[in-house]
Amino acid sequence: QVQLVESGGGLVQPGGSLRLSCAASGLMFSIARMGWYRRVPGKERELVAAITNGGTTNYADSVRGRFTISRDNAKNTVYLQMNILKPEDTAVYYCNAIYQASLYWGQGTQVTVSS
Repeated sequence: QVQLVESGGGLVQPGGSLRLSCAASGLMFSIARMGWYRRVPGKERELVAAITNGGTTNYADSVRGRFTISRDNAKNTVYLQMNILKPEDTAVYYCNAIYQASLYWGQGTQVTVSS
């Protein structure tokens, strides 16, 4: 059974940083495509960043240059380093895995950017 467990969310002031982690189990992590999505109440869930098993990354325009996605295959973990956070980054952030043609989601972690 595939499980994704996010951690690292919280409250941060504008301009601050947070690092989200997603620990994966139940899959061959090294071949999974991993991603981070976020959802604001009343809006569709949107892609923030993704990383392929080969390490190719892509980002939403709104976070490019501020966020960095990375993965550690030895630890079965994907990270999202978020810098220069803005109030509009406030959302629930979800870890996502595409593995063997199936889609998996974590439970989400709240990120709130506010002074």
